[in-house]
Amino acid sequence: MVSFSANLLEITMFISCLGFLGNVFLIVSILQTQLKSFDLFLLGLAVANLEEIIIVNIYDIIIHWTSTTTTATGTLACNFLKFLTVFGEISSILFTVLISIFRYQKLRDASKRVNLSIFLDSVRLAWMVSGVCVMLSFLLSVPIFVISPHGHTANITRNSSVCRPDFFQCTQNDCPTLNQFFKYLFLLVCNLLPLIIVTVTGILIIRVLMKQRRKVQPAGSVSGSSHFSRKSTHMKLQRSTIAVLAAMGLFQVNWTLYLIFHLTLSPIEFPFWAEMELFISTSYASISPYVYGIGTNLFTLKNLTKK
Repeated sequence: MVSFSANLLEITMFISCLGFLGNVFLIVSILQTQLKSFDLFLLGLAVANLEEIIIVNIYDIIIHWTSTTTTATGTLACNFLKFLTVFGEISSILFTVLISIFRYQKLRDASKRVNLSIFLDSVRLAWMVSGVCVMLSFLLSVPIFVISPHGHTANITRNSSVCRPDFFQCTQNDCPTLNQFFKYLFLLVCNLLPLIIVTVTGILIIRVLMKQRRKVQPAGSVSGSSHFSRKSTHMKLQRSTIAVLAAMGLFQVNWTLYLIFHLTLSPIEFPFWAEMELFISTSYASISPYVYGIGTNLFTLKNLTKK
């Protein structure tokens, strides 16, 4: 059991290192371009992922490698680190939802709309929506400071650590109403609802792509240069959309596992709670930048070396 825990931590740390590099490269690549709405949403996602990876690993180090007694200062510090961790997770989730909605709106009725913009194409509006996402993430993370752990903690990994693996921590038979209320509200608003939105928009995007493939435009109906330009733009949009769909699929797998994990297991009774939660929560944040970066041509030598 100890070897399983150590191996899982090693894998998670390796993935986290890759995720750190991937998100840094994605941020640098985006900043080299002229920011549009999609780039802004992708930048917000990368920053949230980077913050989550850094803080969640600091928090995990405190859980697993320290053995301090609980003090008011230590508890406050751990609550603050957990707040930053959850803030990064929720921000990452909300920006993913925003990207999926934006991509569907761009594809829907694209042939009829031609070059007309949608309302989220406005960079000013994109900044405002991004700010709303950050504010919501902040508000949904605040309950960490008002919820206190409850119940016996003998079976928690590194139980002598001041930091608890789960801020809803309590036994199934002895759990305060406040803890249960915030736990299920958190899972509903921050995990289940975004998962449903991403799934629905993903299905709608696939339907639009399938309809577009059935509509073949006659070659002689468009001039050569215009046809080439439109085809090139369409190919870039399609490749970017495939990257978004791949990231959405990764999102669905990751956060479905997270929901199952939280609804079926207890941090009191499951000895590897901290390790499993760390692995699940960092997987999407670490892998998604490579999916977006490669799919949108942002991970190119030209973008990474441009001054």
